[in-house]
Amino acid sequence: MTSGPEARARQVLTEAPVDLLLDRLAGELVRAYRITDVELFQVDYRLSVLLPLGAGEPLAGPGHPAWHCFDHQQPVLAEGVGWFPVGMRGERRGVLRLAPVPDDRATVEELTRIGTALGHELAAVTAGTDVYRASRRARRLTLAAEMQWELLPGRSRDRPSFRLAGQLEPAYAVRGDSFDWSDDGDRLWLSTINGTGEGVAASMLTALATHALRNARRGGLDLADQVALADQAIYALHRGEQHLSALVMELDLASGVLTVVDAGSPRLMRLRDGEVTEQVLDKQFPLGMFEGTDYQHQRFELRRDDRLFVLSDGVLDATDQHVRYGETALDRFLRRTGPMTPLAAVRSLIGDLRAFVAGELIDDAVVVCLDWTGPQP
Repeated sequence: MTSGPEARARQVLTEAPVDLLLDRLAGELVRAYRITDVELFQVDYRLSVLLPLGAGEPLAGPGHPAWHCFDHQQPVLAEGVGWFPVGMRGERRGVLRLAPVPDDRATVEELTRIGTALGHELAAVTAGTDVYRASRRARRLTLAAEMQWELLPGRSRDRPSFRLAGQLEPAYAVRGDSFDWSDDGDRLWLSTINGTGEGVAASMLTALATHALRNARRGGLDLADQVALADQAIYALHRGEQHLSALVMELDLASGVLTVVDAGSPRLMRLRDGEVTEQVLDKQFPLGMFEGTDYQHQRFELRRDDRLFVLSDGVLDATDQHVRYGETALDRFLRRTGPMTPLAAVRSLIGDLRAFVAGELIDDAVVVCLDWTGPQP
């Protein structure tokens, strides 16, 4: 059990009003550590800039110590300024800038744990205040994008047996593409939706599919029945006039057995020993296309340290002056992601797509990266 200034800082965070987490923490850091400069930088929706909660300047340069801290999830000290990761359970929210910070290992370790405690409190209070959401955006979200981001379980997740990350593009104007996940320590469920339609109508269709899948999963149905329930929910409302594609997976975390139902889905790519292959799936009807579709599952065995990518068609179909990004560029890029964390791999692929099209993606794109690190004791 920790005691002393670190424990007091944690208590201050727990007791602070939801809109004053940083202010109350700053007051405690002055008292306990003589730290007079405290600022929280949150990563924006595009994963491209760190935005200050206060009135400071955004940080976009990849060589900045703040980005080194964010990317490597390690504290960075530079000329008396300390940068500390802020997040929880693999979900990276940003970095905490503190100054002056002594070059003292024990103090740095305490401040690192305080940064993690701040990440947990941000996760706990965000549903009840707009203070932290509003300051994470470099520009206004469309209404459809606002709905899509609210659907997500997070953007990254780390557990001993897996690491996972996903991203939606164009981040500030995404319509129907989405992903969802849940785990119970024994199994991981992951669904990726390749939405259809425009604007709010597309996001509402995706929301219906996501909530139907969650309802079936939480009701204990097996994977094929989860997909069938979502299919019925969409068909009952739209009678086949609207439908969407989905890939729904369940990973046994002890054995590495992956159960998959492909409902006209996004692509599933595997990176193993430096080689990229597409996992061949039995394509079945999209959700909501016909009444009473009978879905079947497939099973595959993963090897320790296999990496999976789920990609919607917006990735391969990204174009620059009528030239598609395509299979060759994708394979080459995915091979290069081997040493990266899943979030870094996702962020790098999206950045490569933006560079290819010289701007924002026009069509929705979703990228999800999953590492199975093997059974853990």
